[in-house]
Parts: sequence; C-alpha cells; structure tokens
Amino acid sequence: MGKLVCPCVLRCERPRIMRLRDGRVRKFRKSVVDAGNAHELTFCCYKRLPLLNADRTRQWFVEALELTRQTHDVELWAYVIMPEHVHVLLLPRKEAHSISAILKSLKQSVSRRAIRFLRQSAPSWLDRLAVARPSGRTEHRFWQQGGGYDRNFTSPRAVWTVVNYIHHNPVRRGLVDSATDWLWSSAGWYEGKEDVPIAMDESPPV
Repeated sequence: MGKLVCPCVLRCERPRIMRLRDGRVRKFRKSVVDAGNAHELTFCCYKRLPLLNADRTRQWFVEALELTRQTHDVELWAYVIMPEHVHVLLLPRKEAHSISAILKSLKQSVSRRAIRFLRQSAPSWLDRLAVARPSGRTEHRFWQQGGGYDRNFTSPRAVWTVVNYIHHNPVRRGLVDSATDWLWSSAGWYEGKEDVPIAMDESPPV
C-alpha cells in the first residue's frame, strides 16, 4: 500500500500547463483575487520530500507566517505544517492584494534559511534539491515549483469546514490521535491553549 497523501498535495503538484509558440512549456497556477475572499493556500516541498520534518524548519515557517501577517496585512485563520506540505487559511484585509506576493513572503525566507543550513550542516542533502537551469547554473529548491493550490471562500460554513479539514490533516495521516496533539497547527489555539507557536487572529465569522 502506498503512502497516504493529502488530496490537496496532489492538486498542488499538478500545475496547469501552457505550451508556448517556441515549443517551451510554461507551468502556471490559476489564482482568483477577489476582495473579501478568504484563501486556503496549499504548497509542497520539492519532490514531496519531508523537508518540514524538523522543528527547526517548522519554526522558520511560523516566523514566515508572522512576517507575512505584518507585511501584507492579512488575518491568519488556520494553518498546519505537515512533513512535506503546508496549508494556510488567511484573509487579506486590503482590497488590493497579491496572492503571489503573499506566497513569496511565506516561502522565500524558509527556503533561503533551509538551503543555507544544509550547505553548512548537511551538504549531501543538496544533491536531492538540485535543479539544472538552461543556463547551466545549478539551483537548489526547497519548495515545489509553482504557486501550489489556492481555494477561495466567502461563506462562513465553507470557511469552518476548511478549518476543520486543515486541523485534522495530522490525524488522517496517523501522526497523532487528536488534532490538538499536533503542535504545528492552529488547532491548539482554537482549544484555548496559550503555549502555541503562533496565535491566530480573530476566528472566522459564524
């Protein structure tokens, strides 16, 4: 039996493809930007490797969440950090906002810190993350190429459904028995725990 994989991970690994006139293939992600919409963002580690297994790396992502909240003026409603992918539910407060810029803020600092750490402490891992560019230069990727998967929500019922879905990811994978046992999600905050990696903003509307 193969490893159980979150369905959203499979979707975020299937970017839309457009063939250009010169024969090159370009991958892109459709993202709907409407004022007042909450967004569930799902994105994966490169080749679905468990690059988020270490608490050190998870903490880097938590810090990126806080940076994104401050920089892009978003409300954080829910999140979960899995070994190889992430779900984040947020609401941009500004009418004019860029999901691409929000994703960049969430991902870029984690990638830079992780690659720097691997160069210093585990250089043998870098080969697994190496990608040869057409120019001949080699780069190292922490995240899967593309923007991942973006779902928009407007109704409170749909938002609360996705909050519960996000929180139960670790339970479905058999990592914990209860959602609140998984430190690296907002489930504990919703249960009133104070010692959590990061507090959410006000709960979604009911």
